[in-house]
Amino acid sequence: MRGWRWQRRSWNGTRAVGGMVLNQVIKLLQSKYHYKEEAKTICDKVQVKLSKECFHPSSTCINDLRTLHWEEAIQETKGGAANRILAEECYFLWKSTRLQHMILAEDVKAMLTELRKEVHLLLLTNGDCQTQREKIEACACQSYFDAIVVGGEQKEEKPSPSIFYYCCSLLGVQPGDCVIVGDTLETDIQGGLNAGLKATVWINKNGIMPLKSSPMPHYIISSVLELPAVLQSIDCTVNMSA
Repeated sequence: MRGWRWQRRSWNGTRAVGGMVLNQVIKLLQSKYHYKEEAKTICDKVQVKLSKECFHPSSTCINDLRTLHWEEAIQETKGGAANRILAEECYFLWKSTRLQHMILAEDVKAMLTELRKEVHLLLLTNGDCQTQREKIEACACQSYFDAIVVGGEQKEEKPSPSIFYYCCSLLGVQPGDCVIVGDTLETDIQGGLNAGLKATVWINKNGIMPLKSSPMPHYIISSVLELPAVLQSIDCTVNMSA
């Protein structure tokens, strides 16, 4: 196997630390500003806004947009005039705490180090370039990959085949030599299928049952640490077919 594309959540990422991060903001609002029940309501509203976020880098800055999420959530909950200063305080606490918990686990580091002795590794992530580059810097994962591609810096993101072909060109391999590993069926797995990669591996750590309409991965694992065995299985299958 000549290439392996690894998608963004190979560290203890956004989803894993979301509740912990929001708890820090709740504590701030409760202790400093004496918001009691309102604190959780504000954070819940921000979560909803983030899930529906539409960001256009040509027209706004991600920091301004996300500060606005907090500003609107506070005003919707407390009423009165908009409080930009408090919104900024909440946003930058949320952001800094989030980045502090972007950690590449030691066992994952060891696994990547061993895998890179035999395959090319590329980190591919969708999203705003500033936000994703900050995460990559925070978890110090650059040295474990041969290349890093951020969708927000390209013309198209996953699941478009074009970004997968671009990644293949960076590694100097053909799509049929690559495996995509990701935890999102609609972007990672569908994208790998669209681009005609050798195999798609879905990390389903929560054991959820996908919809019948969802793209079907070639392999399903519950932990990233199962990857070496899966990659070995793929190699064996290819060799037997040959």
